[in-house]
Amino acid sequence: MGRDTTGRPETGWLEEEEFVPREEMPAAPPVRAVRESGDEFDTRGVLAHAARQAEERNFRDFTIVDVDAHHYETESWAEITEYIEDPVIRHLAQMGGVSRLTGQSSLIPSQVGNQDIAGRVSRYRLRGSEKIDEGVHRDVSIIKRAMRMMGIDYQLVFPTPMLNLGMHPQVEVEVAVARAYARWMTENVLSADPSIKTMLYLPFNDPAASVKLVEDFGDGPGIVGFMVTSVRYRPVHHRDYMKLYTAIEETGMPLGFHAAYNWQERSMEQLNKFISVHALGFPFYNMVHLTNWVINGIPERFPSLPVMWIESGLAWIPFLMQRLDDEYMMRSSEAPSLTKRPSEYMREFYYTSQPMEFTGNADALRVTFEMMDAESQLMYSSDYPHWDFDLPSKIYDLPFLSEEARRKILGGNALKLFDIDDDKTSATKTDS
Repeated sequence: MGRDTTGRPETGWLEEEEFVPREEMPAAPPVRAVRESGDEFDTRGVLAHAARQAEERNFRDFTIVDVDAHHYETESWAEITEYIEDPVIRHLAQMGGVSRLTGQSSLIPSQVGNQDIAGRVSRYRLRGSEKIDEGVHRDVSIIKRAMRMMGIDYQLVFPTPMLNLGMHPQVEVEVAVARAYARWMTENVLSADPSIKTMLYLPFNDPAASVKLVEDFGDGPGIVGFMVTSVRYRPVHHRDYMKLYTAIEETGMPLGFHAAYNWQERSMEQLNKFISVHALGFPFYNMVHLTNWVINGIPERFPSLPVMWIESGLAWIPFLMQRLDDEYMMRSSEAPSLTKRPSEYMREFYYTSQPMEFTGNADALRVTFEMMDAESQLMYSSDYPHWDFDLPSKIYDLPFLSEEARRKILGGNALKLFDIDDDKTSATKTDS
């Protein structure tokens, strides 16, 4: 394994020249062969160095929970569309098919950008060639392979193309796809393995339909919460959502807002590079929703509803804490329901780690951790298999964390939040 300029082991970048398969797993093709000759794709080959990192850091000795990973639900689109209840929408979904290049369904709005065809992991072109374990659902087989290689015990899996569904002009389509996905996910993936979890996608553009989804699927296997995709324009403090927040609060499970980007956002249209819209887009929507959530006093109205902010990084949190506090101290009359500063509410929210902005300034990141109470409120997330994913070592190798803090962020905080009964059998890490 190579080392970065600080002398610490590399955390995540693949080295094409080497391949070190796990002893208990069948050998997979070298990364070079996969990338250059188009041979059969294999998750275990792509993550060979992740497995070595897990062994070097003894990840088997404690529980690791990945609270934000992804699958490509459109790879199972034929199965999912069978669950669409509306016959007209089901017909449209089945007739439209899925793009072989991008994995995009004609029923789901697509993102403008080039991340589908670039990055450390070949995301679509080669994935379809991976051979799965006999008698195991494709998604379960691939998810479990990634978990074993990275040293993960439990993984929360989210959809990928569906993260754009909040921008669909037909609200009934979002509702139909969300319900079909919930039924397919619970019956085919979550029920097959207790180490795979999810926060179910809510059709947030229809508050009543979101309440019904919580009621119909909230007690399903592997359901540990509910998720809203942040790229949308309905304000989270609208009175129509109060019944939804009540329903989720009664379940005792958290509500998460999953970030994404939208290059077609009017302000983002000024940006001429994908790197620019990717850098700003992910925190942008979560900053808007969090601001509305806090300033309109939603935490005061629903004090027992845990809220988490997913895949928007961490660097924006200190900025927004300071900015909102400063404004609030001068215009507190505009937020009469607040009983403390905005930053104090933000310290009670949960955050996922990926993408953790750390380019060598450990002091800046340490201050960020302190301001957000990361030891109790931050949870490790990989975002695998997306091109900018982070391995557990991204957290484990931070020089300013104690061993206790590492273990809480890598797993302990999530076990508590999601009420996961962990018997620490580590079956995920040792089964072949």
